[in-house]
Amino acid sequence: MGASRGKTLLGLHALLALYSLCSICGKLASGFELMSPGFVLCYGGMILVLGLYAIGWQQVIKRMPLTSAYANKAVTIVWGIIWGVLLFHEAVTPAKLLGAAVVLAGVVLFSLSEDEGGQ
Repeated sequence: MGASRGKTLLGLHALLALYSLCSICGKLASGFELMSPGFVLCYGGMILVLGLYAIGWQQVIKRMPLTSAYANKAVTIVWGIIWGVLLFHEAVTPAKLLGAAVVLAGVVLFSLSEDEGGQ
């Protein structure tokens, strides 16, 4: 993997971590009454995150194949588990860990198959 591709991949994963915050805003909004200031603030945060993500996504897909970028999007499941534990004190079950491992294995296998294919 070249340095440029490594930077792009690292940027993609930082972008996906940002994107996963959209779900955090949604979960926080569910604790407020509809159209209350807290609700509106949470959804404003969600719109901001989605806007930044959209701009970043366009930059990523200029630099790597769409199939690769989209396959890596699955890691948002792992970020969901991390945010759930850190922010909402949700339990990490063996099934969640197994599911996250399967997702990560799929992303790695896809990436390796592309590297072998010369892309």
